[in-house]
Amino acid sequence: MTLVGLDDTDSRELGMCTTYVAARLAERLESAGHAVERTLLVRLNPAVEHKTRGNAALAIHTDADPGSALGLARDLLDLAEVDDPRTNPGVVVADCEPDDAPQAVADFARAAVRDHHEISAARELAAESGFETLARGNGRGLIGALAAAGAWRAFGDWTYEHIAYRERERWGTDREIGLDSVFDAAEAGYPEAWDTVDRVEGEAVCVPHTPCPILYGIRVDDPDVVGDVAGAIASESVAREHLFVTNQGTDAHLRDGTVESVAEGRAYRLSGTVLAAPETREGGHVFFDLGDDDARLECAAFEPTKRFRDRVRALRVGDELTVCGEVSAETLKLEKFAVRDLVETELVTPDCPDCGRSMKSAGRDQGYRCRACGTSAGGKVEQPIERDLERGWYEVPPCARRHIAKPLVRGGFDGATHPER
Repeated sequence: MTLVGLDDTDSRELGMCTTYVAARLAERLESAGHAVERTLLVRLNPAVEHKTRGNAALAIHTDADPGSALGLARDLLDLAEVDDPRTNPGVVVADCEPDDAPQAVADFARAAVRDHHEISAARELAAESGFETLARGNGRGLIGALAAAGAWRAFGDWTYEHIAYRERERWGTDREIGLDSVFDAAEAGYPEAWDTVDRVEGEAVCVPHTPCPILYGIRVDDPDVVGDVAGAIASESVAREHLFVTNQGTDAHLRDGTVESVAEGRAYRLSGTVLAAPETREGGHVFFDLGDDDARLECAAFEPTKRFRDRVRALRVGDELTVCGEVSAETLKLEKFAVRDLVETELVTPDCPDCGRSMKSAGRDQGYRCRACGTSAGGKVEQPIERDLERGWYEVPPCARRHIAKPLVRGGFDGATHPER
């Protein structure tokens, strides 16, 4: 088996998409008589500075010999948008089974999703592993290409994405797609197909807004669902389609951490207590502090997370949470959170048992007294609080979800879930 990893062929301004290059390479391999076992779409750390638009790297597992695979990959590098100085393609070709990739390469792949790498580290490890490489520009794409080559051994949770591509002459033009048909298809395919639309915002999440070749992408747990969902979408003609095995929707980027241990540019799953009440600031962004006796961390739900901010605004000081998200500029950008324990009572000034009026302070450390009736109370009393939250997990809506973040509908969470759709 031969592993072909590739990355960084697209441009934020000029378009293209590395998934398209991978799909074309898979087609050429098959046309040359070689079998393609699978095509991986691997989302890398969404916090890295030099990320591509979706920060995806690709890998093809094929029975082609390494030399043939390398030659076909070299030809397809001409599709890369190298006129953009930030586009620096890389290709890695490895002669090994996907499960037998060197442990160091699997470790590199895992770190590429959760940490940061230098180009020199990718070059050195590829050479040490006996892998062939191709690169243009500064070769930054070698990082993702090597990570994609090691991803199958590194990760165990995989989903699928079916991508439909546009005719070449339509790239960069408005997409012709029946919005109602997308929503109907999404409803019929849910929950096996998820994040196809955002029903509350009225947005077709599966349809990009960039000049790239993609018409739409359907994300599923069961690839047998894809045909029905894609077949129900009314759209312009489709030039080609491809099914990818992917780490999208898996939370592979999250590492367990503590409030004290967080570092910039990494994503965490950590627990703490709400220390400061949520505050809505300019732009509609909502912030609160989470922590313990030793440290505190600012957490934020930014305006693009829409109705998720109402969940955050419903928090109170003393609530116990587990939060997930990337740390940037000393702030954790919330992707989801779990309510572990809720503050359900508050101390209030007592009412007079005779007349029902609120008592007044009788003086420092002297309790409360009703001036009309003369009744007294030793101090404040507990009163139940009506909460708009329940225990369990809450998430950003589909329109704001990162590719790699796991939607609650996929299950496997340690508590009740309140999915957004």
